[in-house]
Amino acid sequence: MGQTDNPSGDDAAQRTLAALRALHDRPQPPVPWRDGGNLPWDDPVFSERMLAQHLDQSHGAATRRLPEVRALVQVMLAWLGLQSGSRLLDVTCGPGIYAAEFAQRGVAVTGIDFGPASVRYAREHCAALPVEIHLGDVREMNFSGQGFDAAIYLYGQFTVLRPEESLDVLRRIRAALRPGAKLLLEVLDDAHIDKQDSTWWYTDRGGLWGDFPFLHLGERRFDPELRAVIERFHVLNLESGAMQSYGLSDQAYTAEMMADMLVEAGFLGMTMHRAWDGLALKDAPEWCVYLAEAGSE
Repeated sequence: MGQTDNPSGDDAAQRTLAALRALHDRPQPPVPWRDGGNLPWDDPVFSERMLAQHLDQSHGAATRRLPEVRALVQVMLAWLGLQSGSRLLDVTCGPGIYAAEFAQRGVAVTGIDFGPASVRYAREHCAALPVEIHLGDVREMNFSGQGFDAAIYLYGQFTVLRPEESLDVLRRIRAALRPGAKLLLEVLDDAHIDKQDSTWWYTDRGGLWGDFPFLHLGERRFDPELRAVIERFHVLNLESGAMQSYGLSDQAYTAEMMADMLVEAGFLGMTMHRAWDGLALKDAPEWCVYLAEAGSE
């Protein structure tokens, strides 16, 4: 992360100046994906810090708290028509929290995720359950012909990819499902996406950004032509003067856009559930849940 163990005062000052110059010279306005596409989920060090956020029950920022997860699993079992012996594909499964809950109800789960720490934890967490976890990029996954009874793609991970990548992932999911199987897709509600440009800053130590005192500088922009949000996070290490910048882009989708994309990917009969149909979730209003049926090959 750009740290040094004992940087001299002069070295730290030079790094700080270089960091401030890089901030001054950064591309403005930022363009989604060009100037920040996704967090480095596959970086081993970052992945370990992200896993800690997934498992932290004091907040639901990475994975929802267990009572909410369990409530959602009960809803998804009904909406997807799953029962003991059914086979489920969990796309971007993270540390296997949802997979374990499904498996404890008799559903066999195959999960895939990009984060090595999350995959390691998921395999350990689900070791005694009918769960198989793969380390891989969903843009390259190939479960074609596996005949899964359902698939889930949760917590807005669909929107962090470019639209053409998301369409390809939907096609890969369709190829993994038997005809008539359902996909449940959780997407940020277009009506609740913050489309205002903003900036912020704060100081802290530890957490997702690193175990050192830092100044966090953030910025957010909505690109009306692309209908996408880009956020950039600049983390200045206050000990070494080094800075690390991260980006995260999110595509905004209307219900009509989702319907067209699902049809193009080979799905039929889409239905939409806003805010999880009123389920008692802290973040429920932020989401639209789409259910679509896999068509014939």
